[in-house]
Amino acid sequence: MTSPSATLTVWASSWLAGNSAPDDVIDALHAWAPMHLACAEDPVTAGRTGLPWPDPQDAGVTALLQTMRRAVSQPETEIRLVLPGPGDVRGLPAGTEFASAAISAGEGVLVGPPGRSGTGLVPHVEGPDVLRWTVSTIERLPLDAHHTGLGEAEFTMRQAVRDAAAALEALHMLDSGFGADPRALIADALAQSARHRYPTTIPPRALRILDSADQVAAILTVAEQMAPARTVSASGAATLEDLLRPLRSAVRSARTAAVNACARDGLTA
Repeated sequence: MTSPSATLTVWASSWLAGNSAPDDVIDALHAWAPMHLACAEDPVTAGRTGLPWPDPQDAGVTALLQTMRRAVSQPETEIRLVLPGPGDVRGLPAGTEFASAAISAGEGVLVGPPGRSGTGLVPHVEGPDVLRWTVSTIERLPLDAHHTGLGEAEFTMRQAVRDAAAALEALHMLDSGFGADPRALIADALAQSARHRYPTTIPPRALRILDSADQVAAILTVAEQMAPARTVSASGAATLEDLLRPLRSAVRSARTAAVNACARDGLTA
């Protein structure tokens, strides 16, 4: 698991389906930060959700769960993870404060029936041990959810693992004698991801996709960390970006496909 929004999406949908206890969700989110603040984006959302505004309160994960339970009360509701990136705003409600916040954070959660009003949640790091969740009212959730099938996502991730390894070789990092061993750094990054667990009911294919996405993301992280000392020219930096940009996009797509498939399965079970 690589983001608080992914954790909330997977665990809240499992809890709402009756497959996990509230304490399971709380424990999973506390792995990101021991303190979670929650606040409404505006007075309208505050009145609708009962969340504080304008200043957040230490309402904890319990306030998030109450908000999620209210938000899924509408028929045909979905819980959707969004992972926007540079030039990639798939799944975001255009022109909203939620979209701006999600782009800034690189993540967010949408709850509600597509095409109708719903709720958005975005986490921001407030300090080393604090996450602040801002909850928004979305007048109209996007209809196009960009549902990538798990089969397509799994195939894409298998190819991305090979492409990411090839990118490291192209950058001459695997046997460069450059300080730390890239393989050890990749293993460390994967160990950090493994700290965040998934519900036991997650489909095996979705888990394989998420594990592959973590592997690719770890390789990209190491490449970005080590490359500045090797790509001293503007052309070298551009070459690096050309290599890594499509892989970052593939990772985001695979993660949203796997997490959102888990959420859909949970809510329709």
